[in-house]
Amino acid sequence: MIDISKSIPGYKYIPVITGPTASGKSSLALDVCRKTGGELISADSMQIYKGLDIGTAKDTSEERAEIMHHMTDIAEPGTYFNVSDYVTACYEVIDSLLAHGKLPVICGGTGQYISALYYGFDYGKDASADEETARLEEEFARDGIEGIYARLVERDPEAAAKIHPNNTRRVIRALAVIESTGKTFTEKNNESTNEGPKYPFKLFMIDMDREVLYDRINRRVDIMLDEGLEQEARALYDSDADKKSTCFQAIGYKEFKDYFEGASDIDEAVYSIKLRSRHYAKRQLTWFRAMGDDVIKLSPGDAGKNVQQVLDTISL
Repeated sequence: MIDISKSIPGYKYIPVITGPTASGKSSLALDVCRKTGGELISADSMQIYKGLDIGTAKDTSEERAEIMHHMTDIAEPGTYFNVSDYVTACYEVIDSLLAHGKLPVICGGTGQYISALYYGFDYGKDASADEETARLEEEFARDGIEGIYARLVERDPEAAAKIHPNNTRRVIRALAVIESTGKTFTEKNNESTNEGPKYPFKLFMIDMDREVLYDRINRRVDIMLDEGLEQEARALYDSDADKKSTCFQAIGYKEFKDYFEGASDIDEAVYSIKLRSRHYAKRQLTWFRAMGDDVIKLSPGDAGKNVQQVLDTISL
């Protein structure tokens, strides 16, 4: 593990600030950057896409002008970008920031990204798994995901329990690993952490009462609509991007598809966005709480206190 204090004296950990959607993690991360002179690295699987600003709740242009942001707007809509791609790119950013004496402040709510960094997953390159993935993608295009997911449930029930069948990319990759290596996806993940994380991370989660969080989510969706979410979703829908690609599955965009095609009305679309956002927040809370003592929980009530706790924890 790299000793970051040699590059940024006074600090022993890289902070990773996470939590469910609408919990206020971005605001906390920006405050930590302001206090430390650090720069923000996004850990959000949808903020990587250009043009998807409102629905992914990117920081404002003013905030991004004040604090340098990394790992946002790095891919065109329709581009496939997986966890391994994220980890590789994120390591490059961290290396560069440390070389320039800047503290990386990681912020986002994508559990797979956070876990991969925190536990040090080494995905490497597996040509046989890549070939099997390509074959399964052809099967998916022809027959759908049902048969593939059923085989995953049979071969690796532990992995299947953690992957929603609608997350077709992960379902396919998990089964590809099993069928190409003879090892379960879970076993491969366990092996991938043998060397541990590359950097010393400290993980902070903004925890919040569920009802309070759900109310914040509902209000934020209303604000997004006022800011032009429907028009942003329309631009994505009308683009040449592959409709099966990851960005079209993002909450706040996929719910407009039926509305644009005349199969539902705007009220139904808005209701679905709020409902699915709440369900997503619940899954995020479950994911990060399952990381147990690795997570330092923060209360949303006192921003100044939370900033100080982060600083006290990561400092020498």
